[in-house]
This record gives sequence, C-alpha cells and structure tokens, in this order.
Amino acid sequence: MKTQIEHNGIVTLTSEAANELQGSSLWNDDLRPTTAKEHSWKGINFATLWIGMCLCIPAYTMASGMITLGMNWWQAIGTIFLGNVIVLIPILLNSHAGTKFGIPYPVFARLWFGDKGAHIPALARAIVAAGWFGINTWIGTGAIDTLLSASFPAWANLSGHTAIVFALFWALNVGVAYKGPQTMKLLGTIAAPVVGISAIILLIWAFTHAGGWGPILDKPSKFTTASSFFKVFFPALTGVIAFWATLALNIPDFCRYARSQKSQMIAQTVSLPLTMTIFSFIGIAVTSATIVVFGQAIWDPVSLIAKFPPFVILLGTIVIVLSSLTINVGANVVAPARAIENLYPKRITFGIGALITGLFAILLQPWYIMSNFGNYIFGWLGTYGALLGPIDGIAIADYWLVRKRKMALTELYQKNGRYNYQSGYNKNGIYALLIGVAIPVLGLLIPGLRFLWDNAWTFGLFISIFAYTLLMRGDQSILRAEEYDNMTIYKRGIEAGSSTEQNDSVISK
Repeated sequence: MKTQIEHNGIVTLTSEAANELQGSSLWNDDLRPTTAKEHSWKGINFATLWIGMCLCIPAYTMASGMITLGMNWWQAIGTIFLGNVIVLIPILLNSHAGTKFGIPYPVFARLWFGDKGAHIPALARAIVAAGWFGINTWIGTGAIDTLLSASFPAWANLSGHTAIVFALFWALNVGVAYKGPQTMKLLGTIAAPVVGISAIILLIWAFTHAGGWGPILDKPSKFTTASSFFKVFFPALTGVIAFWATLALNIPDFCRYARSQKSQMIAQTVSLPLTMTIFSFIGIAVTSATIVVFGQAIWDPVSLIAKFPPFVILLGTIVIVLSSLTINVGANVVAPARAIENLYPKRITFGIGALITGLFAILLQPWYIMSNFGNYIFGWLGTYGALLGPIDGIAIADYWLVRKRKMALTELYQKNGRYNYQSGYNKNGIYALLIGVAIPVLGLLIPGLRFLWDNAWTFGLFISIFAYTLLMRGDQSILRAEEYDNMTIYKRGIEAGSSTEQNDSVISK
C-alpha cells in the first residue's frame, strides 16, 4: 500500500496512513509529520528566526572572552565567523531531513537510536537547552530590574525585587513557549528588525561619543608565535561551534515547516554566520568606546543601559526582553519540550513539556552560572560540545550515508516498525556515541593528546560518522530504493492533489 506522497522533494503521509497511525503510542499532534499546507515557512521566516536568535547578549559578549585571552579584535571576529561557517554545515545537513519528511527532532532521532533509544540524544539536547533557557531568562531579568531600579528608587530597596522580576519574566517566557514553535514565525519577524536597528543605533552612539572606535580596536594581539595563538584558537573555535551545536541537532523542529529546501538553505546560509559576526563586532566596538566614554570596558549591555537616562533604559530593556524571548522560545524551549513530550506522546503535550523545561531551568540556578559567565561560555560550551558533536555525526551519517535520504515515514510511529530495532534501541547508535565521546575525552587524561579535547566537537563528529557508517553496513532497517518507490506516490511540477489535502483535514482533527 502507498503510505506517503513525495511532491517537489517534500514527503507527507497519505490520509489512509495518517488514520492508521493515530492510535499509535508514538503519535500525537505535535510529533506527527507536517502536512503539505503546514510547509508554509518562506526563506524570510528562517532569516528572521536566525537574526532574532543571534542578536542576543551571549553573542554580543562572545568576543570579549577571546580578547581577554589575548586575541586582538580581528582574530576574535575571524574565529567567530569561521566557527559559525563550520557549524552551519551540520545545520544544513540536518535541515534537509526536517524539510523533506516534516518530522521533529525526537522523531528524527528514532531513526538512528530507536523509539526508546531516541530519548538519549533528545534528553542530552534538552538538558543543555534548559540551562540556556535559565540563562537568558536571568539576562532579561537583569534588564527589567535595571529599568525599575533606575525609574523608581524605592524598587531597589524592595526585598526580593530581583526574584519578583525573575518569576514574572520566567512566566512570560513559558507562556509564549506554551503556544508552540509556530509562535517563532511571528516573534522572529518582530524581533529581528527591532533588535537589529537598536544594535546599529548603539554602534553609531559608540563611534560618535568616543571620537572613533576606541582603544580595544587598536590593541595588538598578545600572541607572538603561531603555536601560542593556536593553543587559544582551537578551544575558542570549539566554543563558537558548540554555541549553535544544539540547534544543529534540533533544526528539524523548524525546517519541518519549510516550503522548500532551496529557501531554507539560502536563508540560513546567509543569516547565521553574517549576523553572528556583525553583532559580535558591534559588541567589541561599543565596549571599546565605553573605555573612552565611561573610563572602563563595559561588556554587559545591561550594565551599559544603566548608564543612560530612564527613557533610554526603557527602550533598551524592551529590546533586551524581546531578544531574550526570541532566543529562549526558539533555541531553548522547543527542543526540551519536544524531548519531554516524546517520553509519553499520548499524555504529555508540547505545552506541558515547555512548562517542565521552565521548572528544570530554575533547578539549574542560572544566577549561579552567570556569576562566572566567562568560564561558563568557554568551559561548559566545550564540554557539552564533546557530547553533541558525536550525536550530530550520527544524525548526518544515518540520513546521508546509511539511508541516502530515504525512510519509511509510517514506521517511525510504529512500535513494530523497522526502526524499533531490538526492544526499541539501536545498539549501533549507542556504540557510535560512546566511541565518539570516549576518544576526545582521552585528551583530558593524556597531556600529549590535549588537541583531541580542544577540538572535541569536531573530532567527535567525524569519529561518530565513521563508526556509525561502519556499524550500520547491511542493517535490516535500511530501506532499499525499490521499497521506497513501492510505498511512495510521486507528484512533481503540480500542486499536491486531493490525497494530500484530505490528509491535511484528517491530521488537523
């Protein structure tokens, strides 16, 4: 029986297949494949999504850590640009799967880990995202608290005023996230131009008030030899890559709504590396100017806002809050909410998953993490990069090298399907993950192999690609070309027919 329709490179379920799967314990309205009508995101939606997420305080301050380690401004900016170009590659490779088959990240993970084993990479991604959720909520809290303290002196003397703001802003973040990933389409459209224009205004202020770019841009690099530079460069590069290594995994959560492969690829290729690089430069330039204007380097934009009159603080706070909301909902709630939902699809909804994510973020104590922000960004980023790199590699190897972009969509939602493997676990995926993590960890234990840990994400990615591809040779779950053709209705160059439209109406019930 034909179970799926491929139209211009987008695969959807037939109405008959969708009807049969609705009783499955692995199916619910959030985890199911998207319908033809739901593939509505244009390139501009992905561009604004990335611009909105990149224009955040961690991105603004990212270059500061590199400069304090001894880089000059162009070395720091070059490291940031290169890192984002590198991480863009797995982002685009995993985006293809989400766009073609319309599946979210936890369902995609069933393909390479099994329906039960998928909880391993999904929850690994979720823990990292929950940590970031708390951090960005705390950053927004600081901005709002600064506004209230500057505008109402009595507020600063109120006991627990920061905790009150944190609770209210946390509730706002969870409330927006509760609406689901489609909220990002609207939120990104609003946030991208507002935050972008604000950053340009801040850059103009810095240049005019400092009489130029300031001393940081004139400061030379402290590295006199290539070897001394590379000792800092490679760990910093890993930190930059790991910054978006999380999205490289769960980018299918958004690309499942893409209208076409071409639109999402072009938009992401242009928006991610350029936005991160330009915004980091703005952070360096503005901080350089603060040395001239205020007599000290102020890397934290919230602290910088506090130097201005209340009206400017109000506008700046709105921008920071909007930025924090955008990155929190897009980068830090969708993945863990989906992972939690996937634990029990018939009982847990995306909204419940978002609420649990918010609660877990509080348990991680972001106020404590942010007390040592530099070590967090460049230490913790590298550490979880060692875990996420191998998972990225497994995802890429499975979809592109093992299955060659062919899968039986219905069997991702069947307990007895080919992707159930042995008792719900694909041991080959687990073995490849362990190998991909263990080898870079040797760099922590053996001084002569330190380069393995300094480049943990990159080594883990390639090691797991090789290991997984080797382990999966001839696996029974691999779909042959003729099997794929037998289950697929091909439609090209015309609008999807009545079967797809009927599918839309069935699944939306």
